[in-house]
Amino acid sequence: MLTTVLAAALLALAGDRITGKSFATRSEVIGRNGMAATSIPLASLAAIDTLRAGGSAVDAAIAANAVQALLEPTGCGLGGDLYAIVWDPEKRELVGYNGSGRSPASLTAQEFSKRGLTRIPPHGPLPVSVPGCVDGWFALHARFGKLPMAKVLAPAIAHARDGAPVTELVAFYWARNAAALKSFPGFADTFLPQGRAPQKGELFRNPRLAATLETLAKEGRDAFYKGRIAREIGDYMARNGGYLSADDLAAHNGDWVEPVSIDYRGYRVWELPPNGQGIAALQMLNVLEGYDIAGAGFGSLENVHRFVEAKKLAFEDRAQLYADLDFMKLPVKALLTDDYASERRKLIGERAAKSYPVGNPAVDEGDTIYLTTADASGMMVSLIQSNYRGMGSGMTPGELGFILQDRGEMFDLTPGRANSYAPRKRPFHTIIPAFVTKDGAPFLSFGVMGGATQPQGHVQIVMNIVDFGMNLQEAGDAPRMLHDGSSEPTGERMSDGGRVFLESGFDVEVARELVKRGHQVGTNVGDFGGYQAIRWDPVQRVYYGASESRKDGCAIGY
Repeated sequence: MLTTVLAAALLALAGDRITGKSFATRSEVIGRNGMAATSIPLASLAAIDTLRAGGSAVDAAIAANAVQALLEPTGCGLGGDLYAIVWDPEKRELVGYNGSGRSPASLTAQEFSKRGLTRIPPHGPLPVSVPGCVDGWFALHARFGKLPMAKVLAPAIAHARDGAPVTELVAFYWARNAAALKSFPGFADTFLPQGRAPQKGELFRNPRLAATLETLAKEGRDAFYKGRIAREIGDYMARNGGYLSADDLAAHNGDWVEPVSIDYRGYRVWELPPNGQGIAALQMLNVLEGYDIAGAGFGSLENVHRFVEAKKLAFEDRAQLYADLDFMKLPVKALLTDDYASERRKLIGERAAKSYPVGNPAVDEGDTIYLTTADASGMMVSLIQSNYRGMGSGMTPGELGFILQDRGEMFDLTPGRANSYAPRKRPFHTIIPAFVTKDGAPFLSFGVMGGATQPQGHVQIVMNIVDFGMNLQEAGDAPRMLHDGSSEPTGERMSDGGRVFLESGFDVEVARELVKRGHQVGTNVGDFGGYQAIRWDPVQRVYYGASESRKDGCAIGY
């Protein structure tokens, strides 16, 4: 009896979490007045400080993104692109922003042909497209900002000038990127202090980036696209065999776009239309809604098999139909109808398919950072920003403190296809923010980083919350499945069914049964994405925040 009482007392004192799950998770973060969730703790703190100073959720998102541009250059920066979805509490509606840039006007498809290229290389001057991040910041700020941009960018400027510690995961990927990019002009000068990548815990200073951010704070957007910064980028590219010019930067504009959605079991899931891949998540959910996901159980054979096959179906459409809507007419609404999903669902059998045909709907008239913020007014921001391959092209304009993206690698060099290369065209994009509403009100702002993982991750988060009743933190920490090998917008076709990867935590018997059904099951490390999320609770009138263990970040609420 005494032993039992003592054990109970010790448990009460320890306060240890009782999981009862096949995976452990921490509690959600809860706050009344605001919330920020990013993959870098100092970025989350910058966002909260911005909110507490009277800034909006958009101000907080920009402040966080700027800090990440310094401390997570392995996934983002001023040389990359940006997309966002914002819940506007005054108008009670969602608005989207496509801040992706276009290919250089002077770079033609014939130039790739003359060089004997069948794919655009991942590094160097050829994959560089116009960076849209800064334009996105200023467009969002002009519409929803409350603080002056100088105050919004102040945390990033201070960290860049004084130095801030590099986190463990970023240090790991920084060293890997450096091995491939160290020879490109300007890269080592900015990103390899002491001749190597910074290590965990070392302070990283980037006075060049501090100066660039100070210029933006004083002179605004046009300093980047029409002023000294644009000229420096153009001159640098001309000296180093590039095509991106100051004129390309001057011609850039981002676009306010209307998010698109589907209903999934009473929840409306929102994504942005192409040139991104967000509607692939919606197509997958439409197919999966025809199955009893909850009844089959999390991680079950039936759920994994159906998920993988639904992904294959959606990604065939993604490969052959998704592209810059200024260059083609894509039947987005038809792709998202229940009838189309029903027809596609009929193609799924008990065996793994080697490939699927692209759909034929009736026409109607890859490394990244994701962050989300929310403020006391009810505004919520879902923002994603990326260089594409880790640190980007390697092309680093000497005095600006950032690397130019390599997003142009995603073009298809085969003529006549939706995503075929053309001058002044947006490439197919992998980065996608997401949002969920319930009964016309905000419910969830979330995203999952990681190339082709992103729509697959979005679908799993929605299933985890809606079908399996997980809380916000559990939904992100739960083990993920990933299918790799579908046809790609760059021209590759799938013929062998691809491979299924199951993160640690799935039952080994499920893997064995998948093989019996014809799936190729492999092992993979590091490609399961990174997740942040904020949920609004209209009953308690609080925000819940989550940031998963696969990244270095955290959620902070107040």
